[in-house]
Amino acid sequence: MTTTPADPGPASVPADAPTVTTAATGGALALHVHPVVGVPAAPSGAPVRRGLRVGRPPRHPRWLVDQLPVGMAEQDFFVRFVGIFQELASTLLDDADLVEHVADATVTPVPMLQALAGWIGVDSVDASLPEDLQRLIVRSSARSLARRGTVDGLREFVQMLSGGPATIDDGGGVWREGDAPRDVAWVRIEVRSTGHLTDQEFIALLRDEVPAHVRVELWVAGRRALSTVEDDR
Repeated sequence: MTTTPADPGPASVPADAPTVTTAATGGALALHVHPVVGVPAAPSGAPVRRGLRVGRPPRHPRWLVDQLPVGMAEQDFFVRFVGIFQELASTLLDDADLVEHVADATVTPVPMLQALAGWIGVDSVDASLPEDLQRLIVRSSARSLARRGTVDGLREFVQMLSGGPATIDDGGGVWREGDAPRDVAWVRIEVRSTGHLTDQEFIALLRDEVPAHVRVELWVAGRRALSTVEDDR
């Protein structure tokens, strides 16, 4: 004769189980805690965040010493001797781990900003400028590099610097042979403000971006801040 064990039914949450209050519902959800590991599982109905950026795991404090043969690892002299090289090598490995971030203008060390600017042909990044301004110049110049010298590239560059929309009119275009106007080397730029830059800083960056033979007229909030058209007459 066989007996069928009774169905234990759904597991109940212990009375002393921890609870968490969600901001979305304001209610308390019970967390199931593993009896051995003790790590709470995600409560029912709580969103699970995936795709988070995870950094490199920390290097073991004895990563080099632990590679010694067993016999040598038992000798205090060898452990201390190899520990000297481990300390030196760890600094080199830490620097190597950060190489991938050197080209990122948002986190690279400040002395590297001028080097990054030089790689893309930008000479307006100077150590005397505020750090935030240096990073802004490198980021905006790099993003517009592929379209540098075009209206779209200039518009993107100006909008990044000013932090707002920009209106650009220029004399460039495509015409049939013999129909092109005599004067095409001019550009008129209108912005609401120069962002956190002064007029002179904004103008210096702008003139570095516009081709040398093109005459520039800059209007800031209805005020003419620059006109090389009259200078060339």
